[in-house]
Parts: sequence; C-alpha cells; structure tokens
Amino acid sequence: MVAANYTAVRNNLKDYCDKASDEGEIVLVTRKAEKNVVIMSLDRLNQIEKELRNARYLAKIERGFAQIEAGQGVTHELIED
Repeated sequence: MVAANYTAVRNNLKDYCDKASDEGEIVLVTRKAEKNVVIMSLDRLNQIEKELRNARYLAKIERGFAQIEAGQGVTHELIED
C-alpha cells in the first residue's frame, strides 16, 4: 500500500493511477479535514468483492452445519418429476 497526501496525488494523478492499475498497488489518499480515500484498479476491487462474497457464502454454510449439528435441521422428501 502506498500513502500520499491529496496534493501529491492531484499533482501526479497519472503516476498514482498507473501504480494502482499496472502494479496492483492500493493508494491511500490522505486529506486534512476530510475522510481519507483509496485508489485501486477495477481488477483489484473485483477480486476483493469476490473474496467478500465467498467469505459470506462460507459463513452461511458453516451456520447451516451448526444448525444441523444442534438438531435444528428439517428433513424433506425428494420430489421426482
């Protein structure tokens, strides 16, 4: 991760965008009286979102297994067409 203040990023925006897109860096833009922001490539954002969805899905599966082990499962008959 690279951190830079707002003025440095503004003056060298192309360089910081290239770091994010070409080198896979996450650029933390610090701002004095405002909340900080991040610049990252779209590929990196998609990767992070995919990992988050996978983590949520795995947590849901784990909760289901815990419910089954606690005797809270429901048995259904299969319906054949």
